[in-house]
Amino acid sequence: MANFKSGYADPVLENPCSKVTKSSVSAGVCMMNTIWRDQQHPSFINFISSFLAANSFRLNFVPIAPDFIFNCGGLSVAFIFVTKWDCGNVETIFSRAKKLKAQFAHLYVTLNLPTRDQNDSFLCSYFKYEMQLGRPTFVPVQDIEMGFEKIVKIAHSCGVSKQQEVKTKLKAERNQSVQQLENFIRVVTSIPGIDNHDANALNQAIGSIEGIAKASKEYILETTDLSADNAETIVRFVRSY
Repeated sequence: MANFKSGYADPVLENPCSKVTKSSVSAGVCMMNTIWRDQQHPSFINFISSFLAANSFRLNFVPIAPDFIFNCGGLSVAFIFVTKWDCGNVETIFSRAKKLKAQFAHLYVTLNLPTRDQNDSFLCSYFKYEMQLGRPTFVPVQDIEMGFEKIVKIAHSCGVSKQQEVKTKLKAERNQSVQQLENFIRVVTSIPGIDNHDANALNQAIGSIEGIAKASKEYILETTDLSADNAETIVRFVRSY
């Protein structure tokens, strides 16, 4: 996937750690609200389509509750995108944000606020409607193209973080599994006459010390290549405790 190209200098978008490259993440899917689409100028929709295509995102037009939902890296991220801030009609924006934050774990509200008056209006309204900090996160921008680039950056970053979280969890589970196997082999090979080969055979066939304690000599002989003497030794040893 090609690096995002931004027409302005933004510390988040210019952060090398957050750039999208072909080797870092696979393509995602962007779903756009059909009502929101019809309210925008066709040239802006063309910009969005071209930007997504250039970065290997697939665009679908869907009757969804938010303005956008990105499926990226196994994570769904929802966005409200206010392209025209009306200082006299802000209640609907905050009411919608409160409603959608209960439906989506990852929700962002991007606001196009090119003037000081609009920015001041947003700040006053934010506290007036008692919004919780970060629930959802509001992202003010100075133009709509910047806003959409920011949206894609956020969605991508969330997806990458999710993938890293999954990898970390899998690694921890794998390490735990290896540790459990090592403990199993250490306990079983402490039985006189039982070696690593016997312990591995028992692990594959039975898998736990508790299972060995319940297994009969006949079952051990049927499911492993242990000798009759070793099977007898194990049964007697385990049941003596």
